[in-house]
Amino acid sequence: MTRLSVAAACSLFVAAVPSVASADPGDPAQVEVTVDITEIEEPGVLALTVAGNSVALQENGSDLLVRQFTGTLPTVTVTDTRTVDEIPAGAAWAVLGSSSDFTGTAGQAPISAAHLGWKPRLLNGGNSGLVSEGEEVVTVLDQPTQPGNNVGLVDQELLVSTYDSAEVTGGAYTVNAGLTLRTPVDVAAGSYRSTLTLSLFE
Repeated sequence: MTRLSVAAACSLFVAAVPSVASADPGDPAQVEVTVDITEIEEPGVLALTVAGNSVALQENGSDLLVRQFTGTLPTVTVTDTRTVDEIPAGAAWAVLGSSSDFTGTAGQAPISAAHLGWKPRLLNGGNSGLVSEGEEVVTVLDQPTQPGNNVGLVDQELLVSTYDSAEVTGGAYTVNAGLTLRTPVDVAAGSYRSTLTLSLFE
């Protein structure tokens, strides 16, 4: 009876020991290590990009009273990758632009930003009909084409906008603008530079 009891206890102990990696002396033992890494869910963003950082205006359409120089604003893209839940209720976005005065590189008198106008052109507004370009802004040397719009790009003027961010999220919208600089015919010759600043607001 005593031998049987000892044998049973020994058998129970051996069954409870887990399997282990083993190797002969000098041989490596290997242990596989695994991990599951989930993808980080980045929040969406509302962003503005511009296809270029400069534009050179060329003389085009001058007459005996006014010298005129024209060009095209590089394509501006507004991209919204946010989900509807990430957008504040009632939010709307807009891109506004304003210009500094044109300063002469050889000390010429500056040309006011009021002499620079633009005409926005929507290139891709999506299918919702809720993205639209801003109104034309003409220069101080022009007759207004809309009430009071002959002010040039002195203050922030509308380039493109939507009145409902949630309805147009998930898209990319593009716009450019025809630029027109109009100066008196006796403007000093030479090179001039200005900075056109574009800002995205919501």
